[in-house]
Formats: sequence, C-alpha cells, structure tokens
Amino acid sequence: MARIQIPLEALTSRLNLGSRFEGVRSQSMATRFANLKPISEFLDIKRISKPANFGEVQSRVNYNLGFFSSNYVAVAVMLVIYSLLTNLYLLFDILFVAGGLFGIKKLNGRELELGFTRLTTSQLYTGLVIIAVPLFVLASPISTALWLVGATGVSILGHASFMDKPIDTAFSEEAV
Repeated sequence: MARIQIPLEALTSRLNLGSRFEGVRSQSMATRFANLKPISEFLDIKRISKPANFGEVQSRVNYNLGFFSSNYVAVAVMLVIYSLLTNLYLLFDILFVAGGLFGIKKLNGRELELGFTRLTTSQLYTGLVIIAVPLFVLASPISTALWLVGATGVSILGHASFMDKPIDTAFSEEAV
C-alpha cells in the first residue's frame, strides 16, 4: 500500500511560516514584551474591515502576524491562564506534580524517613506517577489543549485577517 504524501511545504510556503518563527527563537523575553503595541493600536476599531478576497486576507495575516506578534503572544498566554483557572483539576494536577518533583528534589537522593517506613526516591517517583496520571486523565487535558488551539487560532487569525494595514504601509507596497 502506498503512503500518502501531503505537500506540507506547499501549504506552509504560502503563509511564510518557516521564517516567521526564526525571530521568535532569537529574542529574549524582555525584548519580546518591549515590542508590545499599545492597546489602542491593537484594538483600533477604525481599521477593522472585511477583506475583499483571499489574497488580501493573506496579505493582512502576513503583515499583522509580524507587526502584532508580541500582542498575540500575550493573548495566547492570557488564554492559557484562563483555561487553567477554569479547569481547576488540571491546575491542581500541574501544581501537585510540580510540588512533588520539588519535594523529591529537596531530598537530594536520600530516603524519606517517616515514623513507620523509609521510602526511596524511586518509590516516591512511582507514587507520584500512580497518583498524578489518573488525576491528569480526569482533568481532561486533551479537550483543554484543543480548546486552546481553537480559541487561540480564532482570536489571533480573526484579528489578523480583519485588521487592515496602516495607510502608510499600503502606499509603500503599491509604490514598489
């Protein structure tokens, strides 16, 4: 049976996704959030308009993803925080695992001595996994992750496609 080859390069080259993330990796967090655009510019309702065709949508998305990239990262972080605050089981499980790993690390490889037993670090890690995995499954992390992908995609791509470019960039593109 022949394998199905999906031409991912053809899909990603139209949106210029390959080079889009190179600048993100090279920037520090301080530099990243220093580039935040003001909220009045990010939510300028005077620049919201319906694109005429798909070519204009691509042009707007390419421009706005680069121009508002720090704001989009902030939106994604806020959506992650919101999803954790509304899914308290998942938040508890993450904090439980982080606290358990921190507590085991504080032992520095020594055994935990309780009044009636001694537990090795491997037993503590095993106990942490035995408790955390069922809690993790009950917390429905897959639905939370899918909600995050959908909400982030709709928010960011919706904003990027409906937010028109500034007038000065529109004129500079026509002059070229």
